[in-house]
Amino acid sequence: MNDTADGSICSASAEPAAGCAPLIEFDRVVFSYEDALAVDGVSFTVQAGEMVALTGPNGSGKSTMLRIMNGLSFAQSGSYRFDGSTIDAHSMKDALFAKRFHQRLGYIFQNSDTQLFCPSVREEIAFGPRQMGLSEDAIEGRVEDMLDLLGVRALAQRAPYRLSGGEKRRVALACIIAMNPDALVLDEPQNGLDEDAQGWLMGFLRELSAAGKTILLTTHHRDVVKSLHAREVHIDKNHHIAIE
Repeated sequence: MNDTADGSICSASAEPAAGCAPLIEFDRVVFSYEDALAVDGVSFTVQAGEMVALTGPNGSGKSTMLRIMNGLSFAQSGSYRFDGSTIDAHSMKDALFAKRFHQRLGYIFQNSDTQLFCPSVREEIAFGPRQMGLSEDAIEGRVEDMLDLLGVRALAQRAPYRLSGGEKRRVALACIIAMNPDALVLDEPQNGLDEDAQGWLMGFLRELSAAGKTILLTTHHRDVVKSLHAREVHIDKNHHIAIE
């Protein structure tokens, strides 16, 4: 939660207090891949502490919206702001700004192999905190905490590419949460997981939300939205918001 200028408290309630700026804000965002429209004038906000699910058919633009959200692609018109700062090609050229932004907003790719590249799980978890410039003692403390929190201590010396899909998802989460981001963005996080792993993941995301983390994920499954008690933002086949 954040204090506002008038002393009120910004929260994740359905009707935030006056003066609360959204943590994530899309304002008439448009994005196309060559001649293929992916996002068409989308506007929506996410308040700090909210749990939000982006739903919609394949090709509706959900994954593109997540790429824009994480500064991997940029709005071609309209704007995207994170905690009041515009995220675009110009702002992301500032190395210090970009580094701080990526510490505050963690991205879990749909395919965990995309973000796991170190020789061992322990080194993988240490990578983000090390890029933050933490001391070796602080890094070690975060690694130990994540090994316990995510239940992956037995995997610490294993090579990530040798893990199962569910184990890779846990390690990817450990890597991001080790940097203590304000918001977590996940692209189809339940894909490729068996029933037990999906159940664990839903419970873990609910725990993060209860701890005050902002969480936004994409999903095709309404039962996931219900399980997480998430606010649904539905993107239709024409790349527009149909439900918010």
